[in-house]
Amino acid sequence: MDKEKKRCFSTYQIVVIAILAAIGSVLYKLEIVVFPAVPFYKLDLSNLPVLLSTFALGPLVGSVTLLIKSAVGLLSSTSQGVGELADFLLGLAMILPVGFLYRRNKSRGTAILGMAVGGIAATVAGVLLNYFVLIPFFAALFGIQVDAIVEMGEKMIPAVDSLWTFVWLVTAPFNIIKWSAIALVTGLIYKPLSPILHGRKSCATKTEKEQ
Repeated sequence: MDKEKKRCFSTYQIVVIAILAAIGSVLYKLEIVVFPAVPFYKLDLSNLPVLLSTFALGPLVGSVTLLIKSAVGLLSSTSQGVGELADFLLGLAMILPVGFLYRRNKSRGTAILGMAVGGIAATVAGVLLNYFVLIPFFAALFGIQVDAIVEMGEKMIPAVDSLWTFVWLVTAPFNIIKWSAIALVTGLIYKPLSPILHGRKSCATKTEKEQ
């Protein structure tokens, strides 16, 4: 019985990873412009399924779900894969604190703490990636000056006068909004979905059939 239960759980992990990665890939295409003055910053909830898999099955499963979702995004990348790589790295920065903290103590308080720590980590990672990699890369890719991007931020926030102030006054708030939205929705839907994500119904049904 124990061997069958373990096999059922492992199989269910694969199913959950496949389904949530597929959902994440679809959500990755559904984007909302947050700041009209800076239209290339678009909000998507593609890491919501990744966070759900992390809470349910741990940081390893969450990381695999994220990897598959990002790999699928490469098939239709418009950034030569750089955007998808950034999405993967920022996703890791979010889910790893969540996964390791929640695995040690599965409580509501720890879940909130994990998402707060992960959100801060992802925001800082987003600032650094945009400053050193993403904005210079995209400026070169589309043949525009970095100063032109800075001017977009200045139209929204007059204090923006350099790329460094841009990433802290525009990029950081965008990431805070993004990860807060993902954390909020996760907090609302995780508990109702928890039995399904853990495979309790599937394994219970299998046990009943064996009896």
